[in-house]
Amino acid sequence: MTTTLAFAEWSSYAMDHAARVDGLVAGHVERRKRREAHPVEDFLFTYYSTRPNQLRVWHPGPGVRLLEASEYGDRRGYVVVDGAASLDPAEIARRADNIAWIRGLLAATLERQAQFGCFGLHEWAMVYRTSDVRHERWPLRLGAEGTDRVVESHKVACSHFDAFRFFTPSARPLNVLQPTRESQPALEQGGCLHANMDLYKWATKLMPFTPSSLLLDCFELARDIRTLDMQASPYDLAPLGYPPVRIETAEGKAEYTAAQRAFADRARPLRRQLVTLCDELLG
Repeated sequence: MTTTLAFAEWSSYAMDHAARVDGLVAGHVERRKRREAHPVEDFLFTYYSTRPNQLRVWHPGPGVRLLEASEYGDRRGYVVVDGAASLDPAEIARRADNIAWIRGLLAATLERQAQFGCFGLHEWAMVYRTSDVRHERWPLRLGAEGTDRVVESHKVACSHFDAFRFFTPSARPLNVLQPTRESQPALEQGGCLHANMDLYKWATKLMPFTPSSLLLDCFELARDIRTLDMQASPYDLAPLGYPPVRIETAEGKAEYTAAQRAFADRARPLRRQLVTLCDELLG
């Protein structure tokens, strides 16, 4: 069934969406004008490829027809007939294999039991026994030797390929798993911070089919998870207003795990919504 929205209705949704985006990205946009890097917030625009101006475009999702929407004729994934815009079935069909792969990954993650014993050691493994750190402007809280000792005194159990691939060569053999892109659907699990941040990535990969409200819910989740990810990292970001979560201590581990569980709870319904979206597109 198709829902038809008059111009006054859908343009109001589009303006509200743009205002929500502007509020979310204001700090990043201002820093970019000053050519000022930020080790926490820039991640959403450097690791992930979607830019603020792309986020501002409102997408209604499948099953919606927009009247007086000729501007959507210039946007990939839409077809406009007599001024009315809707998603282009040909574009959906062209991307069916990719949609099915994303759907399979998300569904497998939903079915797998979440794990909560990694304590964010992936960030520590990325600087293990190396002077080539990713955020060179920010010191390591425990110094290089202290950071290495934390890695060596813990079981490193990262299940996420896109975190594992940034491990230093010395850290990779220490991981109890050896994730690959091919094994990603078999290993990804819903307790992983990066798997839950990546809901934003999959929502963007499904654009313009993803309803914008779902896209921004995934963006906000990724932003909040990234904050914990870097608070629990070996870097000292307290001067930026990020007090450390000291995962090298029992108290820090408990704090990290509690937050990790809360993020898993937030991620689960969003992951389900993305699976449902894929099913609707493929159906």
